[in-house]
Amino acid sequence: MFPRRGRSAAGAILLAGAALAGCARTDGLTVNLYISPEDHLQTVVDRCTAQAAGRYRIVYNKLPRGADGQREQMARRLAARDDSMDVLGLDVTWVPEFAEAGWVEPWTGAAEAQATQGVLPGPLTTARWNGRLYGATKNTNVQLLWYDDRTTASPPKSFDEMMRTAEQLKAAGKPYQVLFTGAQYEGLVVFYNTLVASAGGHILSDDGKSVVMDDGAVRALQLLKTLTTAGITDPSLTNSKEDDVRQAFQRGSGAFELNWPYVFASYAQEKPQDLAHFKWARYPSVEPGRPSRVTIGGFNLAISTYSRHKPEAFEAALCLRNAANQKYQALVDGIPPSIASVYDDTKPLDPAKPADAGTNPTMADQYPMKADIRAALADAAVRPLTPAYQNLSTVISNVLSPPSEIDPAATAQQLREALTDALNSRGIIP
Repeated sequence: MFPRRGRSAAGAILLAGAALAGCARTDGLTVNLYISPEDHLQTVVDRCTAQAAGRYRIVYNKLPRGADGQREQMARRLAARDDSMDVLGLDVTWVPEFAEAGWVEPWTGAAEAQATQGVLPGPLTTARWNGRLYGATKNTNVQLLWYDDRTTASPPKSFDEMMRTAEQLKAAGKPYQVLFTGAQYEGLVVFYNTLVASAGGHILSDDGKSVVMDDGAVRALQLLKTLTTAGITDPSLTNSKEDDVRQAFQRGSGAFELNWPYVFASYAQEKPQDLAHFKWARYPSVEPGRPSRVTIGGFNLAISTYSRHKPEAFEAALCLRNAANQKYQALVDGIPPSIASVYDDTKPLDPAKPADAGTNPTMADQYPMKADIRAALADAAVRPLTPAYQNLSTVISNVLSPPSEIDPAATAQQLREALTDALNSRGIIP
């Protein structure tokens, strides 16, 4: 769902993974993995194929880069009972939909125990539906506030403080923009959901069966309106997605960037001379005395109901997302792990060689912000859990776009009506 960037340290590991795969017998059956493109996932696939020792081989089938295209391709094939799909990479918002449709198998017994061991509570919530586990957490994600300490000596603690600081910087002729994902797509829904949760509000009821849109949701609409009409956002806000935000900040347009941790690896690769000034903090609060609650991202690995090789598929999925492989992808692809122990790992990428931040990094090198990531994950928000999430997301992004035209009370009522129709399969989805 989000851009992934590799690191120079990957070269030796790539060669090692390829060598392992070359030694393995692969005359057994095939386990097909379907997931979004990730720069170094093939190395992980090769490792797990080698570990299978000829009983099966894993084939990495890359889905489209965009989330909508990924979901559409899998949904169409599963609806047709395609039995060539085994392990499915599900965005965290798709688990209820795929489980309710009967497309994915529940995790039980020893496989469930392995899939849940040591997983951080927030990410684990995204893998469950109706009390059952339907996915093994592959990775998680949570946004932070990014800033340049040459422009802003210390990070703002609240949105009000951030907006005041941006106005002062603008008046002083310095970079001042507050950069976030304002295009009409899932990124805008994620931003709004974070504001709602941080205001103590709800879009849906906890069981996902009815629309709430309470006072916290209305206050979030007011904040979104205020932020986008104060003259402190990017003129291209309504076209801004994650990488547009990243690039705008790296060009020096913004004072504050609200984005995912992958931006650190990108900054280190593209502006290493300025990396010492690229700082981060937890998301600013929406209300005094109430810490922010930031929306979780990430992927879960599910097993297709129609797979002809379920035992092998469960085994393969467990290998693909084990602690060693989560650490590897955290270091080379900038993907935050869902297993708690990985954050505390002090060994370099290749334990047989001396640690080096450039060629053989540790978690401390690549994730100096890991304490803030874990703190945010400890009290994170999830997007509304419902099988109808895709429809809800489309409705929310449509109603909120452009954010500058929001009328908090009227927009809240529009959302109540449109989301109720979406939950009950009435009306036309925009």
